[in-house]
Amino acid sequence: MRLLRSTATIAGLTLVSRVLGLIRDVMIARYLGAGVVSDAFFTAFKLPNVFRRMFAEGAFNAAFVPLYAKRIEQDGDDAADGFASEAAAALISTVALIVILFELTMPISLNIIGFGLERAVNENGISAYYLAVLYALVTMPYLLFMSVTALFSGVLNTRNKFALAAGVPILLNLFMITALFITPRYGFGQREIGLALTVAITLSGIAQAAAVVWGARRAGMTLHFKRPRLTPGVKRLVILGVPGIISAGITQINLLVSHMIATFQDSAASWLTYADRLYQLPLGMIGIAMGVALLPALSRSLRAGDGVSAMSTMNRAIELSMLFTLPAAVALFIVPDILIAGLFERGEFTAQTTEQVAKALKFFALGLPAFVLIKVLTPAFFAREDTRTPMVWAGVSAFINISLGYTLFRTIGFEGLALATSVAAWTNVVGLSLLLTRSRHLVTDMRLRKRLPRIALAAAIMGAALYAVRGYVPNLGETGFMVDAFALTALTGAGGAVFGLAAASLRAYGIADVKEAFNRS
Repeated sequence: MRLLRSTATIAGLTLVSRVLGLIRDVMIARYLGAGVVSDAFFTAFKLPNVFRRMFAEGAFNAAFVPLYAKRIEQDGDDAADGFASEAAAALISTVALIVILFELTMPISLNIIGFGLERAVNENGISAYYLAVLYALVTMPYLLFMSVTALFSGVLNTRNKFALAAGVPILLNLFMITALFITPRYGFGQREIGLALTVAITLSGIAQAAAVVWGARRAGMTLHFKRPRLTPGVKRLVILGVPGIISAGITQINLLVSHMIATFQDSAASWLTYADRLYQLPLGMIGIAMGVALLPALSRSLRAGDGVSAMSTMNRAIELSMLFTLPAAVALFIVPDILIAGLFERGEFTAQTTEQVAKALKFFALGLPAFVLIKVLTPAFFAREDTRTPMVWAGVSAFINISLGYTLFRTIGFEGLALATSVAAWTNVVGLSLLLTRSRHLVTDMRLRKRLPRIALAAAIMGAALYAVRGYVPNLGETGFMVDAFALTALTGAGGAVFGLAAASLRAYGIADVKEAFNRS
C-alpha cells in the first residue's frame, strides 16, 4: 500500500526531526527553564508559527495540492508548474505584506498573544513583554521563508517526492541546537541565549526554503518568477483557500487566545509549551505524516474516479494512525511526570516545573487520538475541494476551547487550558466523522471495526503494566543523565514490548499486515 510507504518515509524523517527537537527542548529547558526569558521566547516563536500554519502549511496546501494534482492529471506538468508559479507569486506577496505589517507594529501587535506578559522591569533588568517584542522582530521573517517552503513542499509531495519536504524541518532543530551549544560556552546569559535562538530560527527558514526550491527543480519543476496577478487559477485557489484560511485561522486564533490566557499566570505559558512539545512528538510522527501522505493519495484516487481505493485508503489511515497513537496517549497519561523528569529536569528546570508540566501533559494526552484523527479526516474534505466544512467545525471547536478554557483556567488553573483543547478536538472529530459517514465518503470496513477495539484493549493492557511498575522507577532528574536515559529507555521499551505482544495476541495487527502493505503498490 503506497500510503504506508509514503507515511513511513515522512514519519521516519519526522522522527529524526522530532528527536532532534526533543534534544533542542531539553537544552532550552536546561538553560532557560520556566521563567521570564522562556515566556518571552516561547511567545515570540509562537507568533510566526501561528501565521505559518494559517497561511502556509494549513490553508494554502489544503487548497493548492488538489488543484496542482488536477493540473498534472489533466493538463500535464508544464501547465501545473505555470499554476504553481502563479500561486507562489500570490502567496509570497501576501505573506511579505503581513510580515512587514507586523514588523512595523510589533510593540502593539504582540498584544494578541502576549497581553498578559509583565511590562515592568524585574530585578534582573528584564521586561518579559518587551523582550518578547525584540525576539518577535527577529523571528517574524521566518514566516515568509516557511511559506515558500510550504508551497514547494506541496509540489514535491504531489510528485511523490516526500523525503526532502519531510526532512527540511531537521534544519530548524540543527540551527537551534548549534546556538544552544555555542552561546553558553561563551558565557552568555539567558537573555542573550534567547536572542541567539531567534536568529537561528530565521536563518533556518532561509536554509529550508532554499532546500525545497532546489529539490523541486531536481524533481523536474520549472519555476517562472511572475508578478502577482489574479489569474483564473489563482482565483480558484483563493475561493478554496479562503475557507481554509478561516478554518486554520480559527484554530490558530484559538491557540493564540489559550496562550494569551496562560500569560496571566507566571511561567504557565512555558509549562504549557513544554507539555505541548511532548505530545507533539507522536502527533508529528503519526498524524501530520499521515495527513501529508493522505491528501495527494486521495486526490489522485478521486481524480481517477476510483472511489473504492479512496475508501480503502481512509480506512487503513484510521487503523494505522490509531495503532501508533493510542499506546502513545496512554503512556503520556500514565507516566507524564517520569517522562518529563527524565527528559527535562536539570539545570534551570526544577522538580516543581516537572510537576506543573505533568498536569498539562495528562490532559493533552486525552486529546492526542483526536488531534491525529483530525489530520486523517480533513484530507477527505480537502481532496474533494471542500474547505468550508472543516472551517465550520474548526469554528465550533474553537468556541468550545476558548470558552471552556477560560472557565477552567479560572477554576482549576492553567492545566484547564490543556483539558479544554482536548475536549474541543474530540468535538471536531465527532462532527467531521458524522458528516463523512452521512455523505458515504467514509464507510468503515469490517477490518477496521474489528481491529480498533483490539488496538484500544492492547493499549489499556500496556497502560496497566506501566502503572504497575511506575512506583519502582527512581526519582529521575536526581539520578544523573545516564541513569535517566537508561530508565526512560527501559520503561518505554518495556511498554512498547507489552503493547506489541498484546496487539499480536489479540490479533489487532501483525507482521503479515506490514509486509503486505509494503509489498503492494
